[in-house]
Amino acid sequence: MTTMVKNVNLQSVTKTISNKQISDYANASGDRNPLHLDDKFAASTRFGGIIAHGMLTLAFVNEMFVRSFGEYWLQNGSLKVRFKGASYPKDRLAATGTLINEAIDSNQHQLNYSILLSNHKDEEIITGSIRVTVPKNDRDQL
Repeated sequence: MTTMVKNVNLQSVTKTISNKQISDYANASGDRNPLHLDDKFAASTRFGGIIAHGMLTLAFVNEMFVRSFGEYWLQNGSLKVRFKGASYPKDRLAATGTLINEAIDSNQHQLNYSILLSNHKDEEIITGSIRVTVPKNDRDQL
């Protein structure tokens, strides 16, 4: 297996967090922690207000890789992340990734990326890495 770095463009994702989105996520996930829903309670915490669920924000990173790799991401993608900051209503978040390396053999390409979810203040919300494997014949179409 040889290793080379090529430009595989990711389809970045940018979203703005809304109170409705947080509420909808709380209802769908069953996570009704007052930190995400109760203004008065959330204001009394170290966050100073309502924050989005960490898994809601991580979904934006996932969306970037689904857009970029489709079924390959869903079938064999893996990620390792660290939550570094909180996201608040009206925050504009951007998910981006940088190709670190690509391992190639006769049948497949294993792509490794560093990932970043940051807000409009350039604060890191989530950092980490991902790995996805694509068949050699499909690599050039990404």
